[in-house]
Amino acid sequence: MVASVRNPGTARPMLTPLEADSLSILPGIRHGFFTRQGGVSSGLYASLNCGAGSKDDAVSVSENRSRVAQRLGAFAEDVQTVYQVHSATALVVDALVPREALPEGDALVTRTRGLALGVLTADCAPVLLADADAGVVGAAHAGWRGALGGVLEATVAAMEGLGADRARIFAALGPTISARAYEIGPEFAAAFRDADPDNARFFTIPKGRSTPHFDLPGYVMARLGALGLKHVERTAPCTYENESMFFSFRRATHRKEADYGRQISAIVVA
Repeated sequence: MVASVRNPGTARPMLTPLEADSLSILPGIRHGFFTRQGGVSSGLYASLNCGAGSKDDAVSVSENRSRVAQRLGAFAEDVQTVYQVHSATALVVDALVPREALPEGDALVTRTRGLALGVLTADCAPVLLADADAGVVGAAHAGWRGALGGVLEATVAAMEGLGADRARIFAALGPTISARAYEIGPEFAAAFRDADPDNARFFTIPKGRSTPHFDLPGYVMARLGALGLKHVERTAPCTYENESMFFSFRRATHRKEADYGRQISAIVVA
């Protein structure tokens, strides 16, 4: 669903992130799968580009991230992210790390109230997780390498290390590229089949095409479903096909554009 909120005493425009129904009902948890709308960036980055690694104006990116943090009620004017490297590394954080000192990894977990955790995506799969009883949340960036390598399993294990119980964890998958738009090479499919022959079900060859397409959201949902979590939800419109709502690395590549923006998905223990 799309959240509608009042702007608390500021001239900034309201942000309307997508929200997972299951996470929205959890007491003390705030989250959002933010779109590209509601920020100050322009051109290729219009408008809520939250990717500090892009070539966008750094002041604009900081303002965009500040708007996200404010929308979530975070204690700082930023959202904690990591230097994403398509790994299976999940990091535990308890304080905001300066942007110039970001550790490498692809997932974050915390039990610190008011510390908003986020992941940046532009086709890859963002996953937000929460155990409201334990007051533990997580955010994972699941590209195909990370998902295959076990980033989701590492995130849940890190949450358990902080006192979470997977039987209480709610997880939600956010906007990602759909199988319709995700054409891949044969060596890509071979890596998945070598890991598990059952992975062949996530690859199809559309009518009139000669190369396979990969169902990343379906694969991520299957990995989450195998973890024994309390509830798993999919809130995953296609980033490639919805240009007005989302940035897309693949769309930018097909157009030979010089760069692309990144949307943020974030969660916080209020």
